[in-house]
Amino acid sequence: MGQDQLFKEIDQRTNLAMSNEFEMLTFLLSDGQTYGLNVFKIIEIIETPKYITKVPHSHPNVKGEINFRDRPITLIDIGEYLGMEAIDFANTISYVLVCEYSNTTQGLMVKEPNILITKSWDDIVKPEGEIYDSSCLTAMTWHQDQPIQLLDVEKILNDIIGIETKISDEAIARVKSLATERHHILAVDDSTAACALTRLVLSQMGIAHTVVSSAPKALELLKESLDAKGVSPYTLIFTDIEMPVMDGFTFTRKVKGDPKLNHIYLSVHSSLSNKSNEDKAASAGADDFIPKFTPDNICNLVIRQIEKAERLRKEEIS
Repeated sequence: MGQDQLFKEIDQRTNLAMSNEFEMLTFLLSDGQTYGLNVFKIIEIIETPKYITKVPHSHPNVKGEINFRDRPITLIDIGEYLGMEAIDFANTISYVLVCEYSNTTQGLMVKEPNILITKSWDDIVKPEGEIYDSSCLTAMTWHQDQPIQLLDVEKILNDIIGIETKISDEAIARVKSLATERHHILAVDDSTAACALTRLVLSQMGIAHTVVSSAPKALELLKESLDAKGVSPYTLIFTDIEMPVMDGFTFTRKVKGDPKLNHIYLSVHSSLSNKSNEDKAASAGADDFIPKFTPDNICNLVIRQIEKAERLRKEEIS
């Protein structure tokens, strides 16, 4: 690929991120159904190696480790995790989506990659009902009348690999010295796993928080929170990027474009943790960017904003 073409593709994907759209790779699992994944999470697609190093005492859906660019990465059969027939990678051709989540790299084994499509987040639907509350299906869309399922990969990785949720003793000690009772945190994320993990961290801090699963709902909540003087009780907002109907970049632009809300410190909190997404978040008006899932980073950011708010409050009183 020539340099001009590379820059053109970068510009195209940046424009998508700024217009509530994204590019999705569709793929098949062993059930023959179509699934989708944001291409920003995919580093490379490779054929599944025939030689895989087994990892003793690992989760049964971890097939082992493979060599990727001279370093080992964990190989996960996500179809098998979902209750499907395991892929017979030793005797058939299959593929690995090498993906980055929260500054870590994993290999997700699939039966076959399919096509790239561009979708608006307006066209992404979050399924409703008790059957989906504990499932790994985070959203759905359609292409040429065919359903495409978007998986809650964060939940899958949390169940298989595990994610750190405990705040360090040092961070907890700092929190205890703060006047947290005057502050409230808002977190926006469509992933049930991410919502639960965020609640765990903020609960350890003993700070009031509200966690919602969609950006439109968060916007409505923010506007309803304004008192008679037009002041919101929220000190800090965390937002994911990938969300049905309205993505985190669009949500950020709307918050920062509202004169009554734009003073609230807003941090993008995403597993799309590469530098380009940090730059897009800044372009949308975000004040900060932290990768999922880093409990001490969340805690330290909350502490800094509470300390800042308390300093301003004392200055106003004096």
